[in-house]
Amino acid sequence: MISDETIERVREAADIVQIIGEHVNLKRSGADFRGPCPFHQGTHRNFSVSPKKGIYYCFVCHEGGDVFTFLQKRLGMEWPAAVRLVAERVGIEVREVETRAQDKDAREPFWELNAAAAAYFRDMLWDEDAGKAARDYLALRRVSREVADRFGLGFAPRDLDAMREHLNALGYADARLAEAGLLVTREETNEQRPRFRNRLIFPIHDASGHHVGFGGRLLGPGEPKYLNSADSPIFSKSRVLYGLNWAKHSIRREERVVLVEGYFDAVRLWSAGLDPVVAPLGTALTEQQAALLARYTRTAFLLYDSDRAGLKATFRSGDELLRHSFAVQVVTLPEGEDPDSFVDAHGADALREQLDQSVDVFERKVQLLDRAGWFADLSRKRRALDRLLPTIRATADALTRDMYLTRASEAAGVAKELLAREVDAPTAAVGGRTRYSGPAGQRQEPDAMPPAEGPGRTRTRDRRTQERRKLGRGESAERELVRVMVHERGQVDALAERVDPAEFHNAQLREIFQTLVKLGDEATLEQLSSALSGAAVEELQGLLDEPDALVDMRRTIDDSLMMLRKRDIKARMGEITRMLPLASGEEKDELIVEKTKLQREMQTFGPSDLSGKSRS
Repeated sequence: MISDETIERVREAADIVQIIGEHVNLKRSGADFRGPCPFHQGTHRNFSVSPKKGIYYCFVCHEGGDVFTFLQKRLGMEWPAAVRLVAERVGIEVREVETRAQDKDAREPFWELNAAAAAYFRDMLWDEDAGKAARDYLALRRVSREVADRFGLGFAPRDLDAMREHLNALGYADARLAEAGLLVTREETNEQRPRFRNRLIFPIHDASGHHVGFGGRLLGPGEPKYLNSADSPIFSKSRVLYGLNWAKHSIRREERVVLVEGYFDAVRLWSAGLDPVVAPLGTALTEQQAALLARYTRTAFLLYDSDRAGLKATFRSGDELLRHSFAVQVVTLPEGEDPDSFVDAHGADALREQLDQSVDVFERKVQLLDRAGWFADLSRKRRALDRLLPTIRATADALTRDMYLTRASEAAGVAKELLAREVDAPTAAVGGRTRYSGPAGQRQEPDAMPPAEGPGRTRTRDRRTQERRKLGRGESAERELVRVMVHERGQVDALAERVDPAEFHNAQLREIFQTLVKLGDEATLEQLSSALSGAAVEELQGLLDEPDALVDMRRTIDDSLMMLRKRDIKARMGEITRMLPLASGEEKDELIVEKTKLQREMQTFGPSDLSGKSRS
């Protein structure tokens, strides 16, 4: 027989509108499609197909079902044949397996619990006095009750016991609530309390429509402003896209996806009739999310905010999509606008015009560098190329890669052959997360999963220790500085003034650094952990596992800062070495003088000891 998992994959991948549309003249009616019923031979459009729910229904003869049911009843097919036909259409191989029908998916209890929690949050939003602030906030954002109900928005009250008591009464024990991430334990008191408090709640679904987690927008002062569910047996924010369950069919039908930054951006665009929209659970797209999108389309439009953070996320997401052979376009809104505010003010048609005016992601990067004058002089030209080359390396499609090389050559006035050699050379990317080797742009990345629980925790800690021994001196310095900040909170502000986290190569350490500065020296470990990604939490645990390693704090800080300066000097000298073949006679002399000064500064540094012990 065909496994339940395969049936679900086929049902999820099927475009029910396209398949039924081959037999029924369907026309869009709001979020659904209508046509004459093929079962009672009706002439009015009483037959409805819902791509969101993956079902059809006739309001006259009451025939209904999913895509398989339609093929069975319309074409007289047997159940397995209907599944195989749809599977063939969507490119999924169907294999016969021996299964027991009574076997339940192990994730089902968590889906049910989250669905019950979503219903509780929804009732709190609309039926309780505690939800008034959230209702007022939605009114301020011009989100109607109809739109909020369509996406299941809710509210988590401040009350520490209300949600637990409600779900306990439905038969869900505290242990299950904690395992699903709905309850968290305070380290100071060992007390369990709701993860989401005083937050507007956005239910998060997987591509099949199961409730897998929640996103919460804080109402009032505090940090973090947005908080997602913690990783659980059914949820990892790096592997889920908000709204894919609603958008997947339109993505396949329109052969494109529009990526936005946040929940409100997605909700606003969907309610305006722009369907193929999803949002990462964070600003930049992950490798797993890009692979997930690649099941539905290979064309992506990036519609992020136009501020500095939005541009950074745009190009990081663009590179990830290029690695998966996407064609990537960037949509640029007027200054000060985001997708939510733009559609609210100008309407969906105006946004569609902006989509039509989008430019290729690489061309957009060239435009910004050119307008800022980065190609005007030799030094900045080299740095501009250093910003373009990673995108070329990331591009998996050979033709697109060649066009990008040509465009970079034209913009910088550098021979294409020289750029091609630079692209193909083994290069360590800034940020410490990507290493390229050869033209294929293959990557090696550290494990991004959350820390193991139970007996495996010791093995995880041992693995972290072994990995740290392999770190370069500069990255070890980053780690020591962040460890000082974790254990000695009084140093947070002082180090924030002396160190630019943008220079950190280790992405997790950079995230911890920035979060500590943002939350302040009074933040608890619970608050800090809640604001970090899973990979950063694992790195934080490593810092907490070694409280006694900090022997001489002042020596550790001085040595670490010196190592970062030495790394900067080495990087600049390497940059000068790469620039020399491009320089004219006078420019070459200036570069040689600068390199000599840097070499002399390097000689002034003595040996360092990042253990924090005396160097006597």
